Amino acid sequence: MQMPFCSKLWDWSPAPAPPENHTAIHGTVVVSCHFGLSVPGKTTTLSLYSSTQIDYNTSKGRLSAEAPLRGGKKTKHGPGKTSTMTYQVTFFVDAEFGTPGAVVVKNGLKNDQFFLRHVHLELAEDRGIHFECNSWVYPYKKASDRVFFINTCYLPDKTPEALRLLREEELRSLRGSGRGERKDWERVYDFDYYNDLGNPDKEDHARPVLGGSSTHPYPRRCRTGRPLFKTDGMTETRKHLINLDFYIPPDERFSPTKLAEVLTLAVQAVTHFVVPEAKALFQGSINNFRSFEQLRKDMYMKPPQPAVEGVVMDRLKSSVPSHKTFKQVSKMVKDTPVKFPIPQVIEYDQEAWRTDEEFAREMLAGLNPVVIKRLEVFPPVGTGGKPSTITAAHIEGQLEGLTVQKAMLQKRLYILDHHDYLMPYLRRINTLGVCIYASRTLLFLKDDGTLKPVVIELSLPGDGMDGDGEISRIFLPASQGMDLHLWQLAKAHVSVNDSGYHQLISHWLFTHATVEPFIIATKRQLSVMHPIHKLLDPHFKDNMQINTLARSILLSAGGILERTMYPGKYAMEMSSAIYADWRFTEQSLPNDLIKRGMASMDTGGVVSLHIKDYPYAVDGLEVWGAIEGWVRSYCTHFYHSDAAVAGDGELQAWWDDVRRVGHGDRQGDGRCWLELDTVAHLVETLTTLIWTASALHAAVNFGQYGYAGFMPNRPTRCRRFVPLPGSPEMAQLEADPEKFFLEMVPDRFTTTLGLALIEVLSNHTSDEVYLGQRPTAAWTDDGEVLQLMDRFREELRRVERRVEERNRDPGLKNRRGPARVPYTLLFPDVGNVGGKEKGITGKGIPNSVSI
Repeated sequence: MQMPFCSKLWDWSPAPAPPENHTAIHGTVVVSCHFGLSVPGKTTTLSLYSSTQIDYNTSKGRLSAEAPLRGGKKTKHGPGKTSTMTYQVTFFVDAEFGTPGAVVVKNGLKNDQFFLRHVHLELAEDRGIHFECNSWVYPYKKASDRVFFINTCYLPDKTPEALRLLREEELRSLRGSGRGERKDWERVYDFDYYNDLGNPDKEDHARPVLGGSSTHPYPRRCRTGRPLFKTDGMTETRKHLINLDFYIPPDERFSPTKLAEVLTLAVQAVTHFVVPEAKALFQGSINNFRSFEQLRKDMYMKPPQPAVEGVVMDRLKSSVPSHKTFKQVSKMVKDTPVKFPIPQVIEYDQEAWRTDEEFAREMLAGLNPVVIKRLEVFPPVGTGGKPSTITAAHIEGQLEGLTVQKAMLQKRLYILDHHDYLMPYLRRINTLGVCIYASRTLLFLKDDGTLKPVVIELSLPGDGMDGDGEISRIFLPASQGMDLHLWQLAKAHVSVNDSGYHQLISHWLFTHATVEPFIIATKRQLSVMHPIHKLLDPHFKDNMQINTLARSILLSAGGILERTMYPGKYAMEMSSAIYADWRFTEQSLPNDLIKRGMASMDTGGVVSLHIKDYPYAVDGLEVWGAIEGWVRSYCTHFYHSDAAVAGDGELQAWWDDVRRVGHGDRQGDGRCWLELDTVAHLVETLTTLIWTASALHAAVNFGQYGYAGFMPNRPTRCRRFVPLPGSPEMAQLEADPEKFFLEMVPDRFTTTLGLALIEVLSNHTSDEVYLGQRPTAAWTDDGEVLQLMDRFREELRRVERRVEERNRDPGLKNRRGPARVPYTLLFPDVGNVGGKEKGITGKGIPNSVSI
């Protein structure tokens, strides 16, 4: 039963006078109340722990008497002016109580939790103490009383003695016991394998457990403790196909605002999906688009009918956690006109995506600019030592008079390589009704700074019994006739490879999945008073909730990813094989660029790019530099020596948890991790983590609709191989190249489903908190740290100005390309506060993997 707000329930009278020899400490308590959230009852009380005076009976700070809440006034708080309720509270403490260091909140409601934003105390001489809470408080009969610490950071050995035991107890409670099924109200962070993706009781839905073995290594996820299937005794059960209530610790859940917005986006996306499908069924064209013109007309020009929204909303009602949320989603859906917007890649020129220049440019400034490498061996050689079938004769006529060796010496040959990791899976993948090659694409850096593709090799496993043979075909650029049609088909197959790698590896594995173990370890080992916890916490917002939804809806057996991406049921298994070579040290942007041969580092430590107009790298290095400067200044503010880093017990326990448990399958690789024994190593480690959660995720996520929203530009699977000379398929291609292309790429159903998904993923919600921002100005009481944050913000604004300048420079052709899409994915957007600009913006770096 939700506790409604009623003024008659509250005491509006002034606080009573303090007893003799006692002092009154007055405070305000702010609770979220939007979307019908519960508010505290009269039986909710607060008490204070002293940070300076110890009760030697408990070895903790002295504890005040419980104090009830008074008043209750509707207010607005935060950049987004969220609806809140503000209460008064008065504590009576004796003269020897000292300075408060923690507040205890006891929720007296019978069933309902409330969301506590902050508590602020007014002390004598105009001093104030702030407790930034932003947390759910559950009834004390379900969960223990909540303790919130003062906004001051303390390294473990600097913790006031009165708070030391409270600090240790809080961390122990967050680690849990590792046993039992987690309940909604429990705040427990523990690790588990990815054993919740399959269903061994359903035909063809069994999936391997990922993590905990050399066969299938993987990062860990948050443990839920759900019962296992009796069939295999390894896979976790689930109540529903789509679960919005998988356990995650309460503080990791979406805010009510974000939950309503995400569900609204989902309703719109499903509506988008239903309308074209229903229309196609009515018109008898359920499988394929007849033409590019029909694709554009059906996808982007017809708004959905309200009747369809009603059907979708009826189905949603059974999945939404609360009736209040459902009502809010219903209102937001009605208030928002919905249709698929025109993707940026075809907005200026409907045909630009077909050009070789745009095809190559997107490897530097598109959705997946993190794979292209400099060619250092010719011909390319696979992991088994087998050389490519590409020869010098195939490409030397396209190298502006250079030989292959001279082009390599001048650092002008590059490769998009989707061969080695794919080849072991191709036989199995191609039994799933798709037609997939492994590919290698070689590119030449022209004098004008743009890339041009010079050859594509498409390979299939051979027919030999040893399994080592390959059948490869070579395709060269062409401008007319059948050679042009074959070249366009080959480019489409390369794009399919790249789309799968992007979504599964660059996006899911290298950002979402690899960050989650850091979150769990941080909550288990670093106190909220620890300065590194406070530094990292904004970069973890919503990640675990998003990952939980992904496992439920996208990544599970029969989920959207298996239905839309070419690896199908082998997708997650293939990502496990790639994770086996993942190294955290290589996720740093400079190290990544150097590893891929895209840059070198000079003796002064300056990173020099070999492609000067590489928008992702140019903008990224500036953002990286800003993050690194902020992290260095922050760390040196708290750690004055290398010995302080090495001697920080909480920090070392955190790093041990990350390496030995969270990423335990990679602990045997000595090059995977730095030792946290110096300030410099700490700075590089934290910069890499923050870069991954913020800028790297922004670069590979928020351009999805702009580029992949037009399916022919980024198809996710192929249904036909490139036809062989003299075959009936070659005759079909010759008779109608457009029809053949559309019969080769995803069908209507897969296209519409994929489009609905990436529309949701490309959106910024109104509670987005961007790099250089914090949810509140009171996130720390350290004035020097606030000044350091101001400098960081100013540096990001300078980055923004330089991005805008580069995008205006006509000499930097890769900044826009033939499609005229400016590169803004690493534009920080520091001034976008409180959701001022939301939706599909194609810019802005959120602090965290937030969608």
